Amino acid sequence: MADFDTIYEEREDEANSIDSYSIYVPDPIIIRGAGNVTIFGLSNKFETDFPPRLAAKVAPEEFKATITRINNVLRKALPVNVKWLFCGCICCCCTLGCSLWPVVCLSKRTRHSLEKVLDWENSHLYQKLGLSWRLNKQRCDSSSMMEYVLILEFIPKVPIFRPD
Repeated sequence: MADFDTIYEEREDEANSIDSYSIYVPDPIIIRGAGNVTIFGLSNKFETDFPPRLAAKVAPEEFKATITRINNVLRKALPVNVKWLFCGCICCCCTLGCSLWPVVCLSKRTRHSLEKVLDWENSHLYQKLGLSWRLNKQRCDSSSMMEYVLILEFIPKVPIFRPD
């Protein structure tokens, strides 16, 4: 009976228990612009080549359809942006740079349209598959300039069997 009131500490390796529940999330897939015209970091085209890391996650046809929708938005918007940029550059000296504001606003509208397309794609297909598209600004590999890239992230699965 003398051991009845004794408190014993149970020592578990907390490092081992945390590691056994860690979740592996692959690195995101980055899709860079492949067009020949870039205005304010936004290329006029993205390549439709299927990344091999998406095999068994997404059908190549679905991936190509998503990139085609994105390219359609760019194909409609960027020629207008180029015309306004050209006109803005011609009139820049007379207007003290104010003639470039329409191009800035149109570029922002194009980015907003792309984000809407990506949100629609995420909500209708990709989130169900554990993936998420987003448009992100990154530094170019070859220079210090910034460019917009498409990032396809893997959403980690919620561990439902992990104790609280």
